[in-house]
Amino acid sequence: MVANYLIGLREGLEAALVVGILVAYLVRTGRRDLLPVLWTGVGLALAISLTFGAILTWGPSGLSFEAQEAIGGTLSILAVGLITWMIFWMARTARSLKANLQHRLDDAVVAGKRAVLVMALLAVGREGLETALFLWAGAQATGRTTAPLLGAVLGLASAVVLGWLLYRGAVRINLQQFFAWTGTFLVVVAGGVLAYGVHDLQEAGILPGLSSLAFDVSAVIPPTSWYGTLLKGILNFSPATTWLQAIAWVAYVVPVMTMFVRQAWGHAPARPAPVAVATVA
Repeated sequence: MVANYLIGLREGLEAALVVGILVAYLVRTGRRDLLPVLWTGVGLALAISLTFGAILTWGPSGLSFEAQEAIGGTLSILAVGLITWMIFWMARTARSLKANLQHRLDDAVVAGKRAVLVMALLAVGREGLETALFLWAGAQATGRTTAPLLGAVLGLASAVVLGWLLYRGAVRINLQQFFAWTGTFLVVVAGGVLAYGVHDLQEAGILPGLSSLAFDVSAVIPPTSWYGTLLKGILNFSPATTWLQAIAWVAYVVPVMTMFVRQAWGHAPARPAPVAVATVA
């Protein structure tokens, strides 16, 4: 639940920032007539994202167990790749996000209403599709309960409220610090999703070593205990882990965390200046 809350909050805030910047820029430049077109693009992006999430959830239900595990494992590994790209991309572009979006919107306004709609659709749709895939993979890794869905909904709701407060100038936030901290945690979460994806592929018979365990601490950390559930929900920790899962986790988390910390934290200024997100309005 906690991991999905964080994913929903981070991805939802990215989408809220994108919408807030675009709306504020149209208002400031006197192009309120384009706001309905912009909101139409945002609505289409949300509809496509929800449809994609529904396909991920119910699409493979009629397949065999092995086919479902193969699809689940493949999509989980794909989600890890997208998460990794996303956290590094945001670490590089957090400061220039506003300027880039405004430049693209300027070009779209010149091209016409249809270009504005497509620009909003693509800008928000990318975030929506990423969010749907991340949340689905996180939910698969933490178990088939309502807790992951509840965490995702709460995270998205928090992002909407925070995005509105930022737009209205009621709060300020240092975006670089926010995305650096959440990115650091998401690297660990992604490592757990990767290990879960590997296990799915082992159950599907695509990868070997399903019965070769690196450790089994189920007696000490029962999966049904509150602390076992907590570790599963936050870190995707599995008490019974195969050697291939353990190797995949270490091979991913150690180098990715090292590179991310160097990029996100290695060049931080000695006296960090808060980013006034409210200036988009």
